[in-house]
Amino acid sequence: MYMVKHALLYKEHVPDGEAIVFSIDIRTGGKDYEEFITRAKEEGNILYIRGKPARIIKQGDDLVVWCINTLTGKQLRVKCDMVVLSMSMVPSSGALDLAKALRIHTNVHGFFSEAHPKLRPVESLVPGFFLAGTAQGPKDIPDTVSQASGAAAKVLTLFSSDEISHSPIIACVNEDLCSGCGICVATCPYDAREMDERKKIVSVNEILCEGCGACISACPSGASQQKNLTDNQIDNMISVLLHSNAEALERE
Repeated sequence: MYMVKHALLYKEHVPDGEAIVFSIDIRTGGKDYEEFITRAKEEGNILYIRGKPARIIKQGDDLVVWCINTLTGKQLRVKCDMVVLSMSMVPSSGALDLAKALRIHTNVHGFFSEAHPKLRPVESLVPGFFLAGTAQGPKDIPDTVSQASGAAAKVLTLFSSDEISHSPIIACVNEDLCSGCGICVATCPYDAREMDERKKIVSVNEILCEGCGACISACPSGASQQKNLTDNQIDNMISVLLHSNAEALERE
């Protein structure tokens, strides 16, 4: 989309010039984007060639693009005054350091990850931090504006509330089982655990805990459990479910 905008800007400044766009597959995922591409081809007289440019050679003051037209299978030599590359978008150089400082998760490409792509698209997994714009991934202006509006609405909702709620499913420590090894302290991604040097056991900051369960899987003694989702509670729920199913089968 930004390449066709560049081509249209070129045509506005150089009406007699010819804009050529080399592409492989074009996907226009947005409202009226397909019509925009069609209008650029027809009204803007922008030539689209389905091909793979392989080399750019400088000949005097000109540039020659070597490519193969994948529709005809013929090799092309296109002489140009200027070549513009469609570069991919990557995260900011300081994005990873910021993510580590704020404990916000990132995806495999280094962009910030939202809590849920459909139910919580502007929220991070860390409460109080919201996402908008290309920090979350490549996007155009309309998507950025709409996401920024959603993030601003979330902030206003947070500030206008008299009380702040928190999920009751958080991790806790059974002091009788805790050996004070400290493995869970290093495992916790939210810094919600600290070692009580006097008691030699681990304590949990319930406000910072997000109930991710990383500490529970890392605890060698089984002292870490999730409130409302302990092993005994899960076993009892399974037993009740199996018992109910057995009774239903007997009635049938």
